[in-house]
Amino acid sequence: MNPGTNRYFVINKPYKMVSQFVSPDKVNLLGDLDFEFPEGTHAIGRLDNNSEGLLLLTTNKRVTKLLFESDTPHKRTYLVQVEKVVNEERLLQLQTGITIRVKGGGFYTTAACDVQIVEKPKDLPKRGHEFREDLPHSWLLITLTEGKYHQIRKMVSSVYHHCKRLIRVSIEDMELGDLPPGGVREVEEEEFFRKLKIENWKSDLE
Repeated sequence: MNPGTNRYFVINKPYKMVSQFVSPDKVNLLGDLDFEFPEGTHAIGRLDNNSEGLLLLTTNKRVTKLLFESDTPHKRTYLVQVEKVVNEERLLQLQTGITIRVKGGGFYTTAACDVQIVEKPKDLPKRGHEFREDLPHSWLLITLTEGKYHQIRKMVSSVYHHCKRLIRVSIEDMELGDLPPGGVREVEEEEFFRKLKIENWKSDLE
């Protein structure tokens, strides 16, 4: 690796860890992972403390703008466990758009998105504070391109289903795969941008 070359990482962010290296609060940080990240590494976007799964890290300061602030929307897919069984009516509401409250107290109607009822993956790692399997619940696979604050939690809450577990499993073709909680995988630059479907990235970074 040449000095000055940007580096790119995929991690499986564990439950109860914030998406940052520094915090004034007493919380679990990315620096607590068993990996020596290079100086200047930061998260691209974030997952909240209670969410798990795919989080991208890099030393490249311009990637966040290319991925989350570009004119081209990028798909993000989440595995979501909710209380109670989701019926067809509420599933349709989630798929076609639903009104949620956003920061500042206003309201926003979400765009149509792909929502499917799925079986719980057999190899899903266990987590502290597991929701009791004998209580009524559903697992959903939700793919969207928007990223309002706590959007998925607010969407399912709007149809009277409390979110119990939220795991990001992919961003475009960049998948979490079998990476265990707390695991880190380094990705080559070309593969990173190809899987995220960010085109003309070389010229954008010049």
